[in-house]
Amino acid sequence: MKFGSRRLTCSVMGSLVASLLLVGLANGQAGPAAQAQTQPMAEQVFKKVDILRGIPVDEFMDTMGMFSAALSLNCIDCHVPESVGGWEKFADETPLKVTTRRMLNMVNEINKTNFKGVRAVTCYTCHRGDLHPKILPNLAAQYATPVEDPNEVVIANIPGGPTVDQVFDQYTRALGGAQRLAALTSYSGKGTYIGFETEQTVVPMEIYAKAPAQRAMVVKMSVGDNVRVWDGRTAWVAGSDKPLPLMSLTGGNLEGAKLDGILMFPAGLKAAFATWRVTATGIDDKEVRVLQGTNPRQPPVNFYFDASTGLLVRVLRLVDTAVGRVPTQVDYSDYRDVAGVKMPFKWIVTWTNGQSTSQLTEVQPNANIDAARFGRPAPAPKAK
Repeated sequence: MKFGSRRLTCSVMGSLVASLLLVGLANGQAGPAAQAQTQPMAEQVFKKVDILRGIPVDEFMDTMGMFSAALSLNCIDCHVPESVGGWEKFADETPLKVTTRRMLNMVNEINKTNFKGVRAVTCYTCHRGDLHPKILPNLAAQYATPVEDPNEVVIANIPGGPTVDQVFDQYTRALGGAQRLAALTSYSGKGTYIGFETEQTVVPMEIYAKAPAQRAMVVKMSVGDNVRVWDGRTAWVAGSDKPLPLMSLTGGNLEGAKLDGILMFPAGLKAAFATWRVTATGIDDKEVRVLQGTNPRQPPVNFYFDASTGLLVRVLRLVDTAVGRVPTQVDYSDYRDVAGVKMPFKWIVTWTNGQSTSQLTEVQPNANIDAARFGRPAPAPKAK
């Protein structure tokens, strides 16, 4: 696998390479036992997993993202500099990796002793993006004007504000109305993509969608296609930049892929959650209505709608991991008319492992899409 320049890799704190703070791939690939399973565990794919054992590979990668976000560190901060050139060097021991394991044991003990095992304390609780937790109170921060983070909004009823149904009704009208939404049963699109996988280079992108919620996205990378598929029940990612050539998504990542599919045909959004609540906040000085959807035994999902236009501008979802909840934020913009339906032509995905921007340039409504597009993708070839 090629990792690009050291300068570029280190500039992306949450990149795939940067997120591997503890371990490296064992011989660059999973063994036969791991390959035979749909969802191999981390210790079957990576070398020297001492603590984070018994969790799927995609969840393991999310835990690396949590460490990266908590400490503002990347690959060669915690690994040897030679790690940039190949997977095998991530297994080399370093002092910071030893410290990370010790700190993880400490956090686990705190939660076990004081919070009945609930992950109330995480690495981010103390570090807040700093390698060294602060000891002295910050008086400047104490007396500064508070800045509200819309992602930390407290869900409370808006006095005299709209109901959940009223927000959904405005959203439906803003998109073009229920009749036009129902008439759109599929579409394909082309555009561009830029992110850590592409080494911050703009590359072609294709997207395919079929009602009620199937979705496939193909990023045309120089090392081969990166393919992401949700077939309505299962989700996969195939890419030579991934720890496995074909990785099944699990837990919160699987629910995230499902939600991405639902939002391709948003008429089904309301029915996707058992309970809804509404409140209000602001994003970039614009008032937004926040609908929070919840399902049993899953983290809540926040949907932010522009109070003026009624259009969806952000989604915040969470993934439960062995080291705490990891957020993913998707910001939607550049809505355009396609067959009478408003569609976002631009979306920015921000998560602890990086940020990507997708921009559509053309969309074909009610396209005839081969069913194979939504099937299990072929494993990505090994990058040279």
